[in-house]
Amino acid sequence: MVTAGSGDQVQLILTSSRDPKTYILCLESGKRLETHHGVLYHSDLIGKAYGSKVMSHLGAEFILLQPSTAELARTLKRRSQIIFPKDLGLILINLGIEPCQQVIEAGTGSGALTLVLARAVGPNGQVISYDARRDMQCLAQSNLEMAGLLDRVVLKTRDVKDGFDETDSHALFLDVPRPWDLLSQTHAALMGGGFFGALVPTANQVVSLLEGLESESFAAIEVVEVLLRRYKTLAARLRPDDRMVAHTGYLIFARAVLAREEQGS
Repeated sequence: MVTAGSGDQVQLILTSSRDPKTYILCLESGKRLETHHGVLYHSDLIGKAYGSKVMSHLGAEFILLQPSTAELARTLKRRSQIIFPKDLGLILINLGIEPCQQVIEAGTGSGALTLVLARAVGPNGQVISYDARRDMQCLAQSNLEMAGLLDRVVLKTRDVKDGFDETDSHALFLDVPRPWDLLSQTHAALMGGGFFGALVPTANQVVSLLEGLESESFAAIEVVEVLLRRYKTLAARLRPDDRMVAHTGYLIFARAVLAREEQGS
């Protein structure tokens, strides 16, 4: 039986409501969570088994859980639009992210993708994240500290137009307004056959990026869009939700191809 410990990141889901609400918190003895449905004391949660039902001082029922990666990303403090969980999963798969790898991203933002990459590469992997804005990286650093993942991430505050410090990286993802301006720098940072990914919100940006990829020794180019439709979880009235998360951005993936002089014998 796995129990919640001091310093653990936990999720509490309010069940005694028509609109279930979720809370993410780091357990610390002596602290408490105040909600409209009552107070829960951290010390009462420490040592509880995950999956347990816990009660607020007003008698509201919550379920104690380990938060999923999607929940952590969705509940980050943010100052910019984050990459949605529906896109994050495909990014991980298409970039072939596995434990012990070194991966790079440009455009840290609030740190949603950074967090997901850090979880995927594991304690022996490393994520190097670039952003020109110090205020955004300070927020991302706070989010990563909250998730207990900061030791897997190197934050670099600068513009990457002059190139990345790294070479032979497994994968590199661009979440910047003009990714086509960074393709030669990206290619230089990747190992032969390395994975490239980017997200852009508009079709004309996709066109510019495709033109750049074709001229910068990238192959196996793919453009996709992920649409997500949720359903109401009422067995007697199963039907789609009234709203859906549709277009959030176009995802572009490719592989870095070695120049002929780099291929060796």
